[in-house]
Amino acid sequence: MAAEGGGKELNDIKSQFRTREGAYQLLSLSEYSRPNRVPLSAAQGTNPVRVSLVNVREPSAGGQRICFNVGRELYLYLYRGPRKAADLSKPIDKRIYKGTQPTCHDFNQFTATPDSVSLVIGFSAGQVQYLDPIKKETSKLFNEERFIDKTKVTCLKWMPESECLFLVAHTSGNLYLYNVEHPCGTTAPHYQPLKQGPGFAVYTCKSKSSRNPLLKWSVGEGALHEFAFAPDGKHVACASQDGSLRVFHFDSMELYGAMKSYFGGLLCVCWSPDGRYIVTGGEDDLVTVWSFWDCRVIARGHGHKSWVSVVAFDPYTSSVDDGEQPEFSGSDEDFQEHAPFGRNRTNSTLSRLSKHNSTDGRATNVTYRFGSVGQDTQFCLWDLTEDILFPHQPLSRARTHTNVVNTAVPGSLSCGSHSGGLALEANLTNSIPHSLSRSNSLPHPAVTNANSKAHATDGGGSFSISKFATLTLHERKDKSAEKDHKRNHSIGHIISKSNDKLNLVTRNKLDSAKTLGTTLCPRMDEVPLLEPLVCKKIAHERLTVLIFLEDCIVTACQEGFICTWARPGSAVGTESSKFAQWDRGVAGV
Repeated sequence: MAAEGGGKELNDIKSQFRTREGAYQLLSLSEYSRPNRVPLSAAQGTNPVRVSLVNVREPSAGGQRICFNVGRELYLYLYRGPRKAADLSKPIDKRIYKGTQPTCHDFNQFTATPDSVSLVIGFSAGQVQYLDPIKKETSKLFNEERFIDKTKVTCLKWMPESECLFLVAHTSGNLYLYNVEHPCGTTAPHYQPLKQGPGFAVYTCKSKSSRNPLLKWSVGEGALHEFAFAPDGKHVACASQDGSLRVFHFDSMELYGAMKSYFGGLLCVCWSPDGRYIVTGGEDDLVTVWSFWDCRVIARGHGHKSWVSVVAFDPYTSSVDDGEQPEFSGSDEDFQEHAPFGRNRTNSTLSRLSKHNSTDGRATNVTYRFGSVGQDTQFCLWDLTEDILFPHQPLSRARTHTNVVNTAVPGSLSCGSHSGGLALEANLTNSIPHSLSRSNSLPHPAVTNANSKAHATDGGGSFSISKFATLTLHERKDKSAEKDHKRNHSIGHIISKSNDKLNLVTRNKLDSAKTLGTTLCPRMDEVPLLEPLVCKKIAHERLTVLIFLEDCIVTACQEGFICTWARPGSAVGTESSKFAQWDRGVAGV
């Protein structure tokens, strides 16, 4: 559904919203921030507030730890979730930095214990810190003299199932592989080419002794804003300022597939829990769904009024319905008595997703839930349903023209095989792990059978288009709509804006005018256009964090407030009682 209301109502900050599975509630007592709760001002820092969570696996140890940065400050707390109030007076660790600001961070989920967690932190001046905020005796600083890269760190993550390897992205567009046990050297590294392909190049460090970085990837043009590992741990998706999504097989350094944004840069990326789909968001105000198996855009979503800053899949409300679903009509509130109509928020759901995706049958119905937040302070939820994933005959007409135009796509940019290519040196290859069932919505349950690359066909039993689908076939035939469309997304506007920001050396540049209308970038009327299931204004400043957990959703805004939204049935205590009264009032209306 589209955003509701208008005028003053539209600008109100929402503290609850409702979907078919129930009502979600903002828990004010579970809000995390700086201890003094003073909002971050623009003068104190413009680097986005980020949140990292780690599960220490032992319930007796209190469960999860939460780390977040606000300006020059970095905090580590025990995360109590929706069932206990946050205690801001007792941080596990607090750090204030001078001369630079933390921009991103990541816990090592693989090695975390109640007594020790490994955390890497990226900074605005290019440095990277490795530390254990619980032991507080382990700390190393990489790129201290900025010999490796002088630009801001935009994203960093531990390599899947690795104790010592992590990957770091910069606004320079470079991606570096580090080993915590190796030094960075006292001079600038010298590189030699290792692999080159369309829009990327890989270099290895020339040195007589082991030193960082182990590898340097140059990806696209401009900043590399975010990357995310696939659930299988073998592929990595990169979102760049040049508007390109590039998916690599990491070990073989092969480009698997690519996509181009409709307009501007791509700012965020995430994988579906089973690894079949990738969602991106960026400066075109759209969310774009890309099929990993088919290497093509299958849908776009429009609900934001400004840049999309974070996208994430919700593995706990993705569903597989084995039988026929009852048909409903009416508003979301009308569905409550039937909730959750077959939704499972357990590991079995993701296993069933993988099982369903490895077969050609149509006996089950699949729904993927993902969310997005943006600089417009809006939080959106989207459902990716069967009628989008496996379009029936009436929808196939919308794809006919796309398939005709797609014949012009250059072969070098189509889906590639990841079986060939130059491998890493033996000692480096052996140190890189090969599997991890996780995406960038962490932590969440493992997904099995993600490697079964079976293509779904249009054959099999017929199915009715779901009553809950958030699909509209976007027809732009009237001139006024087309004029508005061109004003906001015209190629001339794209070129004029990109020339100001991306006047850099081209690395096999993808020309927007040439890619528009191909599989790299279908036209707006060539793919289905999703409408958000929920679209709510939930903050005063731009939103920078969206994480789905089993019993709650975590969001954060640039003011430095980290909010917990209890899932239906998860809120307890006083706030739950207050919300129950509101819920009954809505039901009465």
